[in-house]
Amino acid sequence: MTDQKMKMAPTRDGFGRGLLKLGKENKDVVVLSADLTESTRAAWFQKDYPERFFGMGVAEQDMLCTAAGLALTGKIPFACTFGVFASGRAWDQIRISIAYMKLNVKIVGTHAGISVGPDGATHQALEEIALMRILPNMTVVVPCDALEAQRATVEAANVRGPVYLRFGRASIPVITREEDTFKIGKANILRAGKDVTIIACGQMVYEAMLACDELGKEGISARLINLHTPKPIDRDAIISAAYETGAIVTVEEHTVLGGMGSAVAEVVAQVRPVPIKMVGIQDRFGVSGDPDKLFEYFGLTPKNIMIAAKEAIAMKGK
Repeated sequence: MTDQKMKMAPTRDGFGRGLLKLGKENKDVVVLSADLTESTRAAWFQKDYPERFFGMGVAEQDMLCTAAGLALTGKIPFACTFGVFASGRAWDQIRISIAYMKLNVKIVGTHAGISVGPDGATHQALEEIALMRILPNMTVVVPCDALEAQRATVEAANVRGPVYLRFGRASIPVITREEDTFKIGKANILRAGKDVTIIACGQMVYEAMLACDELGKEGISARLINLHTPKPIDRDAIISAAYETGAIVTVEEHTVLGGMGSAVAEVVAQVRPVPIKMVGIQDRFGVSGDPDKLFEYFGLTPKNIMIAAKEAIAMKGK
């Protein structure tokens, strides 16, 4: 499904590079890790700035509370662990000690989605966009590739308040360019189109690009939006898409319940109701397996996106 000529890298690598850039530019940036320092790429920061790194052990709740304390002293803490642990095990601490207090803590969840593969359901975070976006004061960012992940990490440090950053384990195509713009809360329109709009985030942006290419061969003009920030959501981009194309498909490596697709639907339903089809995990847990096969198993392929787009178009005017 990938072009072998494209550069491949996991988004967690972009996070690691972003941390190194921040470490050099901002002495207030500190990093905490819940015993997954190598996996999250926090080890890169630890090597260059050991005095600003805190290994917290397998104690996610303690790590997030410690991050809150550091934020109260004026530091900008990045607290790192797998997404399933950051969002699940420490949700109460995030809600009360960080979001309620509107503290300047950056929560980093890596190894998100089914692309974790063999680690299975216990480690496949499929719910954390929903868990994080429902919290007041929280910003949620899901970069589409390693380069965007680096930019998102750097920009997150400039956001005053809590931010949840979602990164993946697997190497995926780098589809953005150095000169591309990135702004938290501002979606990027990657393809123009008039028949249907496909709105995707994270790794699924590339799969949506492939779907747009194939739809174009069939005479279907599909607009593609990289909604890298599910919260605060770019209402203007979504509303324009609803008015101008009349049909929407949302695509995410996450449950369709409460995730990015739900956020899009909330905007559309209030302003310009149009047909919406949601491509994502359909109300179930993940399973262990090869990542590419899991994408087929859960219906997250370009073919599935194309089917959803055609169904959304067919629903227009009904």
